[in-house]
Amino acid sequence: MPQNDTIDFGFTPVPRAEKAGMVRQVFDSVAPRYDVMNDLMSLGLHRLWKRIFVNAIGAGPRDTLLDLAAGTGDIGFLAKERGAGRVILADINHAMLNVGQGRALGRGLAAGLDFVCCDAEKLPFPDRSVERVSMAFGLRNCTDKDAVLREARRVLRPGGRLLVLEFSRLQVAALDPVYDAWSFKALPAIGARVAKDSESYRYLAESIRMMPDQEQLAGMFRAAGLENVSHRNLSGGIVAIHSGWRL
Repeated sequence: MPQNDTIDFGFTPVPRAEKAGMVRQVFDSVAPRYDVMNDLMSLGLHRLWKRIFVNAIGAGPRDTLLDLAAGTGDIGFLAKERGAGRVILADINHAMLNVGQGRALGRGLAAGLDFVCCDAEKLPFPDRSVERVSMAFGLRNCTDKDAVLREARRVLRPGGRLLVLEFSRLQVAALDPVYDAWSFKALPAIGARVAKDSESYRYLAESIRMMPDQEQLAGMFRAAGLENVSHRNLSGGIVAIHSGWRL
């Protein structure tokens, strides 16, 4: 099989056309326990990272925020609670969105929220239609990351901003052995016990290592036509917030 016809699925090369379906199966499997597993996987830090991220998004009452890979709704809900006008929660996975819709109803947040099942590489939204685009912990699962960034820029209005929260490269070398042990031993074991699924969590750990590092992702933002690109490391670079503007 020609090299350009394959893409990483964690550490495993797979046919490019099959990755999206394989990722969908992973999230179908983990959706019912996804929020619990996020707490266990990150030792609760994901809640802090997401609060910092939503503060950085800064969507106001006149802004429309398009949240890609919205999953079960954490970013969209926080943004709405903090004053965002309209929030569109978009995800390729029906199971994750169904969980998110149930959570929204339970929290009384249904007004001003729209749920759209779509592919971030081919967004069904007009050019220049939103003020903010966000994506938290979803870019690494996309087959064509460059296409996602180009689509995000396309739907942004001039003066709009894309922000991506994603796992990145740890900047403290002394912690690498501990981080590796947690990722490749602890996480699959926790997944097996709590979610009855070790393989999906092994993939998630591997996908983190395959994600472009801070400088590489910043370069991808620029190649997509975004300007004033910057990034901010959190927790020593375990995750980073990347930002770029459509000017």
